[in-house]
Amino acid sequence: MKNTALTHVHEALGAKMVPFAGFNMPVQYEGVTIEHETVRNAVGVFDVSHMGEFLLSGPDALDLIQRVTSNDAATLTTGRAQYSCLPNGKGGIVDDLIVYKIKEEEYLLVVNASNIEKDWNWISSHNTKNVSMRNLSDDYSLLAIQGPKAVEAMQSLTSIDLSAIKYYHFEIGPFAGIDYVIISATGYTGSGGFEIYCKNSEVQQVWDKVFEAGASFGIKPIGLAARDTLRLEMGFCLYGNDIDDTTSPLEAGLGWITKFTKDFVDAEFLKAQKESGVFRKLIGFEMIDRGIPRHDYRVLDADGNEIGKVTSGTQGPSVKKAIGMAYVKTAFAAPDTEIFIEIRDKGVKAQVVKIPFYQK
Repeated sequence: MKNTALTHVHEALGAKMVPFAGFNMPVQYEGVTIEHETVRNAVGVFDVSHMGEFLLSGPDALDLIQRVTSNDAATLTTGRAQYSCLPNGKGGIVDDLIVYKIKEEEYLLVVNASNIEKDWNWISSHNTKNVSMRNLSDDYSLLAIQGPKAVEAMQSLTSIDLSAIKYYHFEIGPFAGIDYVIISATGYTGSGGFEIYCKNSEVQQVWDKVFEAGASFGIKPIGLAARDTLRLEMGFCLYGNDIDDTTSPLEAGLGWITKFTKDFVDAEFLKAQKESGVFRKLIGFEMIDRGIPRHDYRVLDADGNEIGKVTSGTQGPSVKKAIGMAYVKTAFAAPDTEIFIEIRDKGVKAQVVKIPFYQK
């Protein structure tokens, strides 16, 4: 079990620690609901240093990224980031990731913790032009400072105008007394804020100064359980639950990151799938009758026939409803369609709804 550079801090704060993607991670501190609401209404900090970082550089770096990712990285300018995925050559997804253009001929790929080795091997297998690849995952830490008060709370820590960093843009500069930090207006909560990339040797100082600066704004440490409820209320996919090696980006509603303006792994297959239409779709639903949906629960039609499977489900603290996502047969994917979730051998009524569930 790996530790992050801040594991001792989480333990000292009394966090409940659990194994997650091979790491010893804080799942909660005070409780999921209070942590969730802190991020929705104020500012909270996640240690997400388990995520992986690959640095690709050289004249053919963009060519490699274009071949292995579904989105069009050629549209990136320096200081911009892009959500994308790695198609697996069989119509599924190796991983979802964020691509950062650091400068000309240099890109940072941020991947999921559970897929670091798999992604590295997959990208390496397509590196036919000797692009320089460095796996920085063990050397870098990542803090997600999320919430509507994040800009105001953190401005005293940097000379960079945080309010000027647009969504999916980033700056590299001074933060919390460290000279070179990536300050990225990304995050998986839907409540605004930043992600801070720094070296493991620097993260303790950054953490301490972040909590000092945020004290008067009600800043709190937040665990992975609230990260999950926050992302689910936004309808954001979680790899291993809502997308995996068996789900296509088009089935998952990720057509917007699947660009046929270039050639990439699975481009022909996905183009044909787009033209012929998918047999199942990832939908959002909310429970009408009482019950909480969970991963792998069966989805039924009115006659009790199985029409799909729940991928994620919870009681949404902000929306005050039991919500979930599921793959269902396309005929049942339209908003307002009545479906049933099998909970304890009983079909419990639910309704297909548009996502995100949470509206600011």
